[in-house]
Amino acid sequence: MDKSRFSDGALGKLQKISIQEEWDYAFIPESLPGSWDIPQAVWPLLVEAREELARLDGVGRHMPNYDLLLRPLQQREAIRSSSLEGTYATPEQLLLFEIDPKEPKSHRDPVNSWKEVFNYGDALRLGQKLLTDLPISLRFIRELHKALMRGVRGFERDPGNFRRTQVHIGSDRRFIPPPANEVTESLNKFENYIHSDSTIDPLVFCFMAHYQFETIHPFLDGNGRVGRLLLSLMIYEKCSLTKPWLYLSSYFDKYKDEYIDKLFKVSAHGDWENWISFCLRGTIVASKDAIVRFDALVKLRETYQNVIRASFRLSQIIEGLFKSPIITIPQVARIHNVSYPTARSDVEKMVEIGILKKSEMQRRPEVFFAEKILKSAYSDISDE
Repeated sequence: MDKSRFSDGALGKLQKISIQEEWDYAFIPESLPGSWDIPQAVWPLLVEAREELARLDGVGRHMPNYDLLLRPLQQREAIRSSSLEGTYATPEQLLLFEIDPKEPKSHRDPVNSWKEVFNYGDALRLGQKLLTDLPISLRFIRELHKALMRGVRGFERDPGNFRRTQVHIGSDRRFIPPPANEVTESLNKFENYIHSDSTIDPLVFCFMAHYQFETIHPFLDGNGRVGRLLLSLMIYEKCSLTKPWLYLSSYFDKYKDEYIDKLFKVSAHGDWENWISFCLRGTIVASKDAIVRFDALVKLRETYQNVIRASFRLSQIIEGLFKSPIITIPQVARIHNVSYPTARSDVEKMVEIGILKKSEMQRRPEVFFAEKILKSAYSDISDE
């Protein structure tokens, strides 16, 4: 790690270490501040971010079925957070894996990637459930990591346990987190900070905590994904949202170089202002994006229900498509307790009226997907 990139304003200390039989420097972050004077230039962003987040929570609070929005937001978060780490899966691949989970046959099997993305969504929902009884804590974080790494590549890298060896980020060691013997103390300070009576705005507080977690890098693998999981869940808890609506991985992925650079500059120069401003802009974009998706999904739902209002069973099938817009005929038969011929007839009717489309993938059983729901839930929306 290039020591010369750290100024006198660095928020921590550099410690000389031996790594891969060479001398280098690791960065040990200092404790996070108990207060922070918000710069004048940041205030308009903070006000707008709060307003948009409150607007999103208000939309979610009054919807009859929160899964209509929450489920696709969480699935998209799983896909984009994983892509930041070089693990790729399309929405179709993830949804197919959900209805027909398989174990990978080799290290190169693409099923590995699908399972990793699937685990992210599982870990997110686990975290939401755990928060009913367990505060955000080191134990909570270990449970997220264990769920994330269950049965995937890197599983041998001690899931659910904090690291006891040195790690580095990038093959060129562009950043080296604290030595293993400093991890426990750094994490204890981090946990105490989360539970402290801080005067910092809750949203800003969460972005500072995200920086600190990523800088400590407490696991052998999966730190980025756990950190972004934790960020969404912290914002849900600290900002008193009705559900964890806000997901920033798509924004971080789109501006990946800026995300990495601004995290580094907090460590190297104490530059909180540009990091917090970046995150607040992401909050504004992500909140608006989620509302646009919700509006599109609600309109689509109303249109579809009006088209088939005479059939209760088709209406129920449509409701299911908004949770998972990919289905098979055997799945319809099982879920709705009807015969295979009846399920096939139902699917054919929905293909005929344009709700479902037969997939071109050569699979048995055949797969049908709701193209317009997929587009509304998962496609990119411009943030200009």
